[in-house]
Amino acid sequence: MFQTADLCDAHDVQVCAPLFRNFGGRASFSGPIATVQLYEDNVLYLEALESVPAGTVIVVDGGGSTRVAIMGDRLGKIATTRGIPGVILNAAVRDTVELSKLDVGVLALAPCPKKSFKRGEGTRDSILGFGGVIWRPGEYVYADEDGVIVSQDKLV
Repeated sequence: MFQTADLCDAHDVQVCAPLFRNFGGRASFSGPIATVQLYEDNVLYLEALESVPAGTVIVVDGGGSTRVAIMGDRLGKIATTRGIPGVILNAAVRDTVELSKLDVGVLALAPCPKKSFKRGEGTRDSILGFGGVIWRPGEYVYADEDGVIVSQDKLV
């Protein structure tokens, strides 16, 4: 178990701006980062959910859009089944009651009932920048009730 406040005291880490609400059933999570960049289209996010190793945290830069949801209960169940401890979405989610019952952390900007588009546009495994943090694939993220931090190294 970890606390992000203690990790901040002990290590040189990046601290994400407090942008997110947790819509999932898991309050804290950590793991190596896999990234997806998209805009109102969740096809590449679904591909990442289905292919990254268990224990990976998927970080999605959805351009901050809250006009559509890029995750709902179906993708939440995939994350849980595949052993994904959490996801961080610079975007919106839906099916929030169902997501709250799943054993996965789901940090997102807001709820939105409208589903995303299915064009397959975007990129995977690229360096992202949002929330005042640089998100690099393979680095480590730690999230709990106090916030989200990123480290080049595994801390716990």
